[in-house]
Amino acid sequence: MTTAKAIRFARTGGPEVLEYVDVEVGDPGPGEARVRNHAIGVNFIDTYFRSGLYPLDLPNGLGQEGAGVVEAVGEGVTHVRPGDRVAYAARPNGAYSQLRVMPADVLVHLPDAISFETGAAMMLQGLTVQYLLKQTHAVQPGETILFHAAAGGVGLIACQWARALGVNLIGTVGSNEKAALARQRGAAHVINYRDEDVVQRVLEITNGAKVPVVYDSVGKDMFTRSLDCLQPRGLMVSFGNSSGPVPPFALNELASRGSLYITRPTLQSYAATRAQRDAMAADLFDVVASGKVSIDIHQRFPLADAAQAHIALEGRRTTGKTILLP
Repeated sequence: MTTAKAIRFARTGGPEVLEYVDVEVGDPGPGEARVRNHAIGVNFIDTYFRSGLYPLDLPNGLGQEGAGVVEAVGEGVTHVRPGDRVAYAARPNGAYSQLRVMPADVLVHLPDAISFETGAAMMLQGLTVQYLLKQTHAVQPGETILFHAAAGGVGLIACQWARALGVNLIGTVGSNEKAALARQRGAAHVINYRDEDVVQRVLEITNGAKVPVVYDSVGKDMFTRSLDCLQPRGLMVSFGNSSGPVPPFALNELASRGSLYITRPTLQSYAATRAQRDAMAADLFDVVASGKVSIDIHQRFPLADAAQAHIALEGRRTTGKTILLP
């Protein structure tokens, strides 16, 4: 057994429930690998597990994303070996740790050209953008789309990737500073929802046509406005709940707006197999290595300060990506 530092929580609640503790890490079993994290990604979904919105058996660890080096592998593991640079974005939770034993199947090889910090910062959000823009609704050159929280970690990747694909992305943000950042990263139009009427601005930008797809990670506060921005038979992609979960609604809300579609996708569903995960990661690595998409790491915290990272994230005081350094 090896002793390592990790974040654990024994009850749900605010950031104060996170504890920085010593844990015992053993050898990997069949199908497992022991990975020493060099950087760890912080994502809004982590706050859902911590708060209890997404239930977990307690006590438990936190975090689904990281990058590091394989130290040992268990029986049957052949696609990675000790010394390999790897990255991952997958359950189970436990990435907020210096060292962990985890399923080897979720590990992908991290190219030498991509640093551990970038690897940890790009996997969950980058793979999310990959399935959103390439699979949930395969965007087309010249298309105009609406993407909420455009200055967040997912949003800034989406702004750049959409531009690379020839797509006109309308991004919503909550401040003028965030608006400038989204424009810099490729948003064709930016709406500050604190000062502007989102639906009215989308109508103006599209000359009344509205958009074929809305990507919404905000949830409760934006849901109705998102529906109102869609063309008949448009697709509402609800992939997060940063303002709270979407309340129950009548299906007739979709009918009255023109036979709308709605989906609630997850990365776990799109990257359900190693083949799917590897293909999505290769697409992501290619667009980052090409320089068309850069990964904005704007906040770095020591692993011990994970609670402070959550306070900043939930207070909407962050832009781009937040990472923890073990």
